[in-house]
Amino acid sequence: MAWFDTNLLSTLVFLPLLWAVIGLAVPAKASRFWAAAGALLTFGLSLLVYSRFQTDGAEFQLMESAEWLPSLGISYTLGIDGISLWLIMLTTFLMPIAIIGSFSAIEQRVKEYYFLLLSLETAMLGAFVSLDIFLFYVFWEAMLIPMYFMIGIWGGKERIYATMKFFLYTLVGSLLMLVAIFYLAYMHKQQFGSYSTLITDLYKLQLEGGTFWTAQSLIFLAFAAAFAVKVPLFPLHTWLPDAHVQAPTAGSVILAAILLKMGGYGFMRIAFPMLPMGVAYFQLAFMVLAAIAIVYGAWVAMVQPDIKKLVAYSSVSHMGYVVLGLFALDPISVSGSYYQMLNHGVSTGALFLLVGMIYERRHTREISAFGGITKVMPLFALVFMIVTLSSVALPGTNGFIGEFMILLGSWKANPGLTAIATTGVIFGAVYMLWMFQRVMFGPVTDHHNEELKDLNFRELAIMTPLIAAIFAMGIYPNFFFSKLNPSIDRMITRTMGKTGFKGLSGVARAATLPESHS
Repeated sequence: MAWFDTNLLSTLVFLPLLWAVIGLAVPAKASRFWAAAGALLTFGLSLLVYSRFQTDGAEFQLMESAEWLPSLGISYTLGIDGISLWLIMLTTFLMPIAIIGSFSAIEQRVKEYYFLLLSLETAMLGAFVSLDIFLFYVFWEAMLIPMYFMIGIWGGKERIYATMKFFLYTLVGSLLMLVAIFYLAYMHKQQFGSYSTLITDLYKLQLEGGTFWTAQSLIFLAFAAAFAVKVPLFPLHTWLPDAHVQAPTAGSVILAAILLKMGGYGFMRIAFPMLPMGVAYFQLAFMVLAAIAIVYGAWVAMVQPDIKKLVAYSSVSHMGYVVLGLFALDPISVSGSYYQMLNHGVSTGALFLLVGMIYERRHTREISAFGGITKVMPLFALVFMIVTLSSVALPGTNGFIGEFMILLGSWKANPGLTAIATTGVIFGAVYMLWMFQRVMFGPVTDHHNEELKDLNFRELAIMTPLIAAIFAMGIYPNFFFSKLNPSIDRMITRTMGKTGFKGLSGVARAATLPESHS
């Protein structure tokens, strides 16, 4: 028991992988239930992690550390704060839903499919709890492998093209990040006499900044390349629609709900607190790109004939809000950006599940192939309506809180760009509600639609927790912010408190912030 208490995070991270390896020996017919049990057990363990986290405790909690490559200053160090806590909970919450949602969709190489899903969960959890930047990189790269095979083997007709595009975009950005990691470790030796890749040690580095050709700006760009591809930020977004359309349903859910959040998490955990003057130099540029992403993603989504591609481009728009709020570097906008990441994970994950359900029935995702679905699938239409309203940020749902906080906080940094971003709220409502109207209302346009069956018990069971989360996050946001805000404040203080940071308002931010801005 003592070992378990001191290795709780390691157990959480590697339980899915161990469960997946054992699952290879389970009969194929039982492998899906074995995988679901493993994901549910991991979720239960994450609830224990949540219960051990203390809001007024140390900055990083439940820490574990062991030497790995001591000559290079690389260690196996894990820990969590409020920023990593809720992304861990989102991951373990959605994984059993994605697995159970795949029960009727995957019929070939079943064991291998669920092995890859559970392996992917280990890589994602590892990235969120790593406090050594090299260990973070190992888990970051490990996420590529399961997703590569999931799209490449169980994807659609253009799966090879989509897989290679996804792999190459992510790999190039990641290699730039690796170069930056080596440089930071070297600079730690220059300044402190020893190599170190511990994130808390690298926070203490003093690097030259202020112009493009200084260390902070160039290293920030290297990290930003990796994180912006993952978000994905315009114009590095083009891999995402292809990957989403070709991926199996569970792959799309995890890709949208968790993997895209790695970019935002990377900015918050690494780039901002380590390289504040690099952030200051490129702040306006990234806010401009975020505003473009918001409007561009909405406009392109509006003309998509494929429901899944429409949802994919909506992710470009929604994640643009995340980047806008982060780079505004206002406590309200940063908290809103983080909350938007959680909201997007729940709402867009639910949308991809619903698209998968209708695809299993009709084997098409073309909007023109549907019409009048409400008449034959009323329960499905009701659930789809709730998730759609969440996606367009209806007050009372989770989407409203994040977008409102982002726009409120970003207005202080740049009113003009925030005004442009606000139009994305209108465009988002247009493309989502127009799609909903064409699919759900009017006459039944195809005789195949007359024979469609409504949600079954399994489908209703996997959508119910998501619907509950949509309303819980919309009505009780402070439940999340109470554990999140102290960590957000520390991150902003570390970033803005460094000498020389100037916000877009031209006024240096104070080095201290209130303990919680909730």
